[in-house]
Amino acid sequence: MQLKLTTKTKEGILIVELSGRIVFGEESSLLRDTVKRAVGESNNIVLHLGNVSYIDSGGLGTLVALRTTAQNAGGTIKLTNLTDRVTDLLQVTKLLTVFEVYSAEAEAVDSFRKAA
Repeated sequence: MQLKLTTKTKEGILIVELSGRIVFGEESSLLRDTVKRAVGESNNIVLHLGNVSYIDSGGLGTLVALRTTAQNAGGTIKLTNLTDRVTDLLQVTKLLTVFEVYSAEAEAVDSFRKAA
């Protein structure tokens, strides 16, 4: 299943809802290009991963690279609505210690307000 992205802005925070697979190739490039373009407008980003069925090593690398890009711009990327499969993958790779993860989109958005 191809990766599909839907973007919206809520309270100045970019929310990217992903659906499909985050894998090396077109999918990772689409995500990377979308987020990198948006960092100029909003460097605080929430990635909604509730409909992501699979992430390969290239997809993990893309997530880490995007986090670095946002941090270099003075922002951050937070993850929300992880499936059990994605949660397990992030736990095994120790990336759960790198990303802030929230169970609901509203919680992730609120966390930006609390940090400000």
